[in-house]
Amino acid sequence: MNLYGPAPMRRREFLQWLGTAAGAAALAGRARAQTVSPNDKINVAHIGVGGMGSGHLGWFAAMPDVNIAAICDVDSTRLDAAVATAKTLQPNPDVRGYRDFRHVLDRDDIDVVTCATPDHWHTLITTMAFEAGKDVYSEKPLCRTVAESHAMVEARQRYGRVFQLGTQIHAEDNYHRAVELVRSGILGKIHTVRLWKTGGSPGLGFPADEAPPPELDWEMWQGPTVRRPYTPVRCHFTFRYFWDYSGGNWADFWCHIADIAFWALDLGQPKRIHARGATPTDGIADTPATIDVDYEFDGLNLHWSTDIPDVPGADDRGIGCQFEGSEGSMVVDYGSRAIFLGGERLDDVPEVPQSIPRSPGHQRNFLDCVRSRGLTESNLDYAHNMTLPMLLGCISFRLQRPLEWDAAAQRFVGDATANRMLSTPYHQPWVLPQSTIFAGRES
Repeated sequence: MNLYGPAPMRRREFLQWLGTAAGAAALAGRARAQTVSPNDKINVAHIGVGGMGSGHLGWFAAMPDVNIAAICDVDSTRLDAAVATAKTLQPNPDVRGYRDFRHVLDRDDIDVVTCATPDHWHTLITTMAFEAGKDVYSEKPLCRTVAESHAMVEARQRYGRVFQLGTQIHAEDNYHRAVELVRSGILGKIHTVRLWKTGGSPGLGFPADEAPPPELDWEMWQGPTVRRPYTPVRCHFTFRYFWDYSGGNWADFWCHIADIAFWALDLGQPKRIHARGATPTDGIADTPATIDVDYEFDGLNLHWSTDIPDVPGADDRGIGCQFEGSEGSMVVDYGSRAIFLGGERLDDVPEVPQSIPRSPGHQRNFLDCVRSRGLTESNLDYAHNMTLPMLLGCISFRLQRPLEWDAAAQRFVGDATANRMLSTPYHQPWVLPQSTIFAGRES
């Protein structure tokens, strides 16, 4: 028995799968607006089973209405371990392991895929899963470029699928309560928001290139991004410290804490972005070691910093969000908050009623929406709007200059170099699904 399913597709097969009229017709048929019967279990496949992917496996296996049907990873050591774990969590002789996610998508019995791969794979796996009629729970950050984000949004709309971004903290009571307090108006008009996360990308040293280990399909791991020689620090957890694959500590943690600001204030898109900072000098990593970004929104300024700001309540919080209003301020982190009103420091204002329904749990909310076809807590349109300022900040940082953003045109004003960075070329045969907004644009 072949534990990993069919052999990986060759280039010619893949192009035929994507490009022929027959393939397109097959995808259209598979992308029907399928629903799960209330009496049926939801068949889930997990793609990428490293740190967060192992978390996905445990979370979803604990749900009584979920059946773990498939596991996929390009590292056979991780794959073998995850398949074995799945069989202990949910004894199921039919759970299968795959090295190529496309064979997971070929299965008509799969309802949901979770994606916990490196960031450069999020867009393709998500959009191809939508095309194949699957709903998607995908890890943060959403993607690497503005063009990718638009492609994901349009694919979800086209195929009518359900999506949840894995911002698990969004489901916790503290964030719900902070949103209620801001929206109540007790802080007055919010004019400034400060976000921060201490720490940045480590340099990772200057390791020599080497042959990939036999258990790792390095070619498939790289997928749509540029080809680089293998060295262990480019792979698995530390991939995030390279622009080829991610955006460093900054991109990783943006949505953890920016989520609370965008949720509470329903922020639109910024008009101006100015990022500053430094890259590591002690190694091959190239994402920010430090980064500070100033954003100008309509009627509000938002600031990101690597250092803890000198504001009431920030104290020793390594991550946080401060709302500063005309009547008071509030600092929020994952599990607590500090409110400053009339010279007093408070933990809560009981007079502000509960107005936001509490979450049944981030994964439970997603599964409930898979059944109801409703809108998830961290749905794709919301995730796109919340992620876009971070993606623009990446470009400003890499160019080390301020940029002006035209939200209507979805391009920078008078900066051809910055506009080219809104997308990135894909390595053949992988092709970025083109959104209508970016159709025909130079990349």
